[in-house]
Amino acid sequence: MKKRPLTIMLASPRGFCAGVERAIQTVERAIKEYGPPVYVRHEIVHNRFVVESLEAKGAIFVEELDDVPSNRPVVFSAHGVPKVVPAQAEERKMIYLDATCPLVSKVHREAERHYQVGRHILLIGHKSHPEVIGTMGQLPNGSITLVEGPLDAEKIKVPAGELAYTTQTTLSVDEAAETIAVLKRRFPKIYGPKKEDICYATTNRQQAVKAVAPSCDAFIVIGAPNSSNSMRLVEVAKSAGCPKATLAQRAADIDWTWLADTKRLGISAGASAPEILVEEVISACREHFTVSIEEVKVTEEHVHFKLPRTMNG
Repeated sequence: MKKRPLTIMLASPRGFCAGVERAIQTVERAIKEYGPPVYVRHEIVHNRFVVESLEAKGAIFVEELDDVPSNRPVVFSAHGVPKVVPAQAEERKMIYLDATCPLVSKVHREAERHYQVGRHILLIGHKSHPEVIGTMGQLPNGSITLVEGPLDAEKIKVPAGELAYTTQTTLSVDEAAETIAVLKRRFPKIYGPKKEDICYATTNRQQAVKAVAPSCDAFIVIGAPNSSNSMRLVEVAKSAGCPKATLAQRAADIDWTWLADTKRLGISAGASAPEILVEEVISACREHFTVSIEEVKVTEEHVHFKLPRTMNG
C-alpha cells in the first residue's frame, strides 16, 4: 500500500538548552570523578529518557537529601534548590555539586537584592514547580508572593511598601507579558528585572513554534508532562494557529489515528528533550508516511555554561 505524503516542519531551535547540557554533564562528571553511585536530588531535568540514561551510568535519583548517605556525592538539579538544602549538605560535610542553571541563579540573586533593600517580591510562576520552590526558598517565609497568571495578578493582595517582580524562567512569554502588564497597571512603581527573566532558550523555542504552527495541520512537542517549558510549547502552538497540538514523550506515545488526515506536521522539543527523541519520532513517521522535512530556523544559539566546581572538597 502506497504511503501518504507527510511534510514535517521542524522548529529550530528545539531541544536541549545550555543549562540542561550543563546539568547532565555535571552528573556524568561526578560519576567519572567519584565513581558510582552519585546521588541526584530530584530529576536532574524533566525527561525520563535522560534520567534513565543517567541511572544506567550510576546515578541514583532521590527526592530529599535525607535519602543520600553522607559519604556519597550529591548533585542538585537544574531547577535550583531552597537555601536550606546546601546548608544541610554543609552540616553533614557532604560533597555536593550544584547544577542549578545559571539563568535560574540570576533570578535568585535578583530576589535577594530586592529583599535586601526592603522590597516585597512577586514571583510570577507555577505553584509546586521545583524552580518556584527553589526561588521561594532563597528568602525567609513571607518575603515572596506567588502570582500564577493575569487573573491572579488582578486580585493579589500585597503588603505596604516597595514591590518588585521576578519570573520563573520557563513561562509562556505572552502570558508572562500579560501578567506583568496587570502588575504594572495595579502597581505603577513596581521594580522589574534589568534583563528579562524568561530564559533565552524558552523564548527562542516559543518563537520557533510560532513561526511553524500556523502552516501545520497538527503539532507534536516532544517533552515530559512535568516539563514547564514543554507544556508551554503546546499552548503556544495552539494559540499560534494549530489547535491540534499535543505532547509526546517518545514515538511510542503517538496515536497514529490522530495524524490520519495530517499533511503538514510541526515538530519541536522542550529544552530537556534530547535530539535523539526527535529523530526517533521522525523515523516512526517514516514507517507510516512518505516523509519530507522542512526546517524553520528563527535564530542560532551559541550559549555555553561552564560546569560547576565541586562546592566543598
